Amino acid sequence: MTKKNIVSLVVAISFSFQVIAQQSANYTSNLVDYQKALSLYNNQQYRAAQSLFSTVKKTAKETILLSDCTYYIANCAVRLNQQNADQLVEDFVKVYPTSTKRNTAFVDVADYYFENSKYAYARKWYDKVDEDALGKKEKDKFYFNNGYTAFSTRQYKDAKKYLSRVENSPEFGSQAKYYIGFMAYEGDDYDKANEYFDQVNDQERYKEKLSYYQADLNFKLGKFEEAIKLAKARLESADENEVSELSKVIGESYFNLEKYAEAIPFLTAYKGKKEKRQKTAKWNNTDYYQLGYAHYKQKDYENAISEFNKIVSGNNSIAQNAYYHLGESYINLDKKQEALNAFRNASQMNFDLKIQEDAWLNYAKISYEIGNPYQSAPQVLADYLEKYPDTGYKEEIETLLIDSYITSKNYKEALNLLKGKKGFENKVAYQKVAFYRGLELYNEGNYQEAATLFDASLKESQDQKYTARATFWKAETDYNLTNYDDALIGFKQFEQQTEGASTPEIENIDYNLAYTYFKLKNYGKATEYFNQFISNKTKDKVRLNDAYLRLGDGHFVSSQYQNAISAYEKAIKLNKIESDYPAFQKAVSMGYTGQSSKKTKALEQFISEYTKSKLRDDALYELGNSYVKANETDKAMKAYNQLSNEYKMSSFVPKALLRQGLVYYNSSENERALTKFKTVAGNYPRTPEAVQAVATARLIYIDLGRVNEYASWVKTLDYVEVTDTDLDNITYEAAEKQYLDNNTDKAIKQFNGYLNQFVNGLHTLQAHFYVAQLYYKKDLFENAQPHYKYVVEASQNEFTEEALSRLSQYYLESKSWNKAIPILQRLEEEANYPQNVVFAQSNLMKANYQLEYYDNAVTYAEKVLESSKIDNKIKSDAHIIIARSAIKTGDEAKAKIAFAKVEKVATGEAAAEALYYNAYFKNKDDKHEASNASVQKLAKDFSGYKYYSAKGLVLMAKNYYALNDAFQATYILESVIQNFPEFDDVVSEAKTELSKIKREEAKTNSSIQPEN
Repeated sequence: MTKKNIVSLVVAISFSFQVIAQQSANYTSNLVDYQKALSLYNNQQYRAAQSLFSTVKKTAKETILLSDCTYYIANCAVRLNQQNADQLVEDFVKVYPTSTKRNTAFVDVADYYFENSKYAYARKWYDKVDEDALGKKEKDKFYFNNGYTAFSTRQYKDAKKYLSRVENSPEFGSQAKYYIGFMAYEGDDYDKANEYFDQVNDQERYKEKLSYYQADLNFKLGKFEEAIKLAKARLESADENEVSELSKVIGESYFNLEKYAEAIPFLTAYKGKKEKRQKTAKWNNTDYYQLGYAHYKQKDYENAISEFNKIVSGNNSIAQNAYYHLGESYINLDKKQEALNAFRNASQMNFDLKIQEDAWLNYAKISYEIGNPYQSAPQVLADYLEKYPDTGYKEEIETLLIDSYITSKNYKEALNLLKGKKGFENKVAYQKVAFYRGLELYNEGNYQEAATLFDASLKESQDQKYTARATFWKAETDYNLTNYDDALIGFKQFEQQTEGASTPEIENIDYNLAYTYFKLKNYGKATEYFNQFISNKTKDKVRLNDAYLRLGDGHFVSSQYQNAISAYEKAIKLNKIESDYPAFQKAVSMGYTGQSSKKTKALEQFISEYTKSKLRDDALYELGNSYVKANETDKAMKAYNQLSNEYKMSSFVPKALLRQGLVYYNSSENERALTKFKTVAGNYPRTPEAVQAVATARLIYIDLGRVNEYASWVKTLDYVEVTDTDLDNITYEAAEKQYLDNNTDKAIKQFNGYLNQFVNGLHTLQAHFYVAQLYYKKDLFENAQPHYKYVVEASQNEFTEEALSRLSQYYLESKSWNKAIPILQRLEEEANYPQNVVFAQSNLMKANYQLEYYDNAVTYAEKVLESSKIDNKIKSDAHIIIARSAIKTGDEAKAKIAFAKVEKVATGEAAAEALYYNAYFKNKDDKHEASNASVQKLAKDFSGYKYYSAKGLVLMAKNYYALNDAFQATYILESVIQNFPEFDDVVSEAKTELSKIKREEAKTNSSIQPEN
């Protein structure tokens, strides 16, 4: 070995010793730091310990030291709640799978989470532990901790598995038994729960908890006396929540022992349960039922109702029982409408069939007594008998059913129910119902259908009183259909029927017979019966006034003018109808009795006093005629001129002009006469006055020798065909004869033939009018329309007024409001008869309302109401229009006043609507009970008008909720939604209200699911 090598070797050995020494120093230093970190860890200074373990790990080379540092770094992370803690533990196990600390790591992490009550986290780590690697003592702790974490996370199967392994452990046995017992309690295994609880009953730390559970267990095992004893013993030391639960146990135990008085204070003290995501504790339907039933058994019906009606939307045996007893409670307080809903609800559930049948019976009886807003009382009674054909109440219900057909007033539905029922009682009921349904249709103006129903009633003839009444109204219907011969037969039959004397119709039979004879132009008989009616001293002054007028007219057309004057004077004295007509007729009658000067004076007085009379143009014309007769031609001309100037649209204008022409002609003032005649012929073509004017002008031209001038003038008149005059007259007269002889079909055919042959004939106007009348009589309104249109578009004539009336009626029935309005406006302006003015105004108000011209509608309604001669139906319509218009325009104050007036005079649907608004405004004024009374009346008296029944029910629901009756409110709304799907607006409102109520009630009743 060379010196150089020896030196190198020495150097190498020296370096090696330095490295070993350095490594030994590092290792020693790491161990010291490791021990420091371990000390910090054991002193729970986890952050400092974690930092030092991390420092050691960076320089450590030994696997064991690295493994231990990694273990403790992860353990510190767990205890420091660092986000990556679980991952660090996972990484430790993965990197050092053979570490002796692997199982310890799982146990340590699980125990840490367990001690900090993070049982779900603990459960995760306990699942990773190898229990076979644990010692006996460690195993017991592992079993208990793992069982308890499973218990806390409600994984009872695993909890029982682990806790059962330590139930005999000196350290963990008592706790394990308690939790095993609790799980049995939760699982309704009360015997097992009792068994385990008894084993730890002497443990002081469980006594407080066990006192409640054992009380509850005894309750659930039916040991109510023991439950009461245990619960009461615990009450004084219990906290607020336990007091509530213990009160429930005591209250329910007394309830089951039927000690209801003792139960009430404890049931009341219960605060309810607080479910997940609930801010407050709530009762459920069962809680409300028990307290309600306890009050019910004490006959404290007010409080019973208060609890029962909080059971909203219940659908189980408890709810059925509650609703049945709610109904009985209402009955005991004479609240039948509320009882109806409760019994109806109970009858629709089949959990207890006996309760269902009893509820059905009560529901049916109350429906008969007070009416039913959901379905007719007859339908309810009939359904009950169908469902329970062997009921012991069959005879009673059948009697109610028959009577209900009449009392329900829902005659249309009653007729459907009675079809096919052949028993004697049903025939009697059918006779009456058919009669009343006919009367409804008559009052609605539907005379054809009314006649059919009156005939159906007469076919049964079981009750002679109703036979007499049906006979009368069938005759009245025939009268309105212009079948006067049939009407006369009917009225005479009624007059001869003994039972007729005890009917309300007998009061007016003479009046009706008189009118029928009058229409048949049998004026002698008409005056006889008008006199009989007057002599009976009726209290109906309006009808008496009218009888005097028609009596006067009968005498007038029979040329008994002095008698006519006497009748007209009596009518004037009564002054119940416009007195202008009898005043005018009296003046005319004076003329016929030779009292010309008195006639003239009376007409002058008439024109002065009755400045707005529709007969003023008639009077001016008659006055002119009187002056002519008295040779006061200047005065005559002045009267005729006044007529022409003031009443340009009057049918008397052409007559007056013709008269003036004749006066001039008779005075040989031929040129002035020709001027008048040409005015009539040119301005009023085809009228009888025009025809006469042309004929008289022809004579003047012949007298003047100006025949060519006459021929030239006549050629300008398209309705004068001189050569065809005779053929024209003959053709027309043939058609007119068929008309006068009531040969309707032949008359129609011949009038149409005339109009086709003589387009501009002399009698075109009359032909159009008469054929229109014939079509109208046959209900062929479409065929009549163009003929009436021709008449109204012609110049003013004697047919204009009736044609305007008929044409407007056609447009109204076809709902052509825009076409109807101008015709009605003309009728209002031009009519001579007051009834036509009222007809025009009443329909102008309706047409304008339909077109949403509410201001115009109200204006015409107010005009109608100013008339003294209008019946209640028209009054009702006028008030209805005012009221509806006010509603549409938001003027509820005005609507309220108007609907109140409607209610006084209306019948049928209008009355139902008025009654609904009566309830509506009472609801708005917070008069909820009064509002409900109106809805009940609506249901009883107008059940046939379903729309207003449905709307009334929604109002009733609002009223009940305002009165803190949630059951009634929700039940009614649910029934509306179910029973009235055809009324979208009503159902929509009901759904909105129901959702609102359920959201509110769900705040205190856990059985209610709020709607979105």
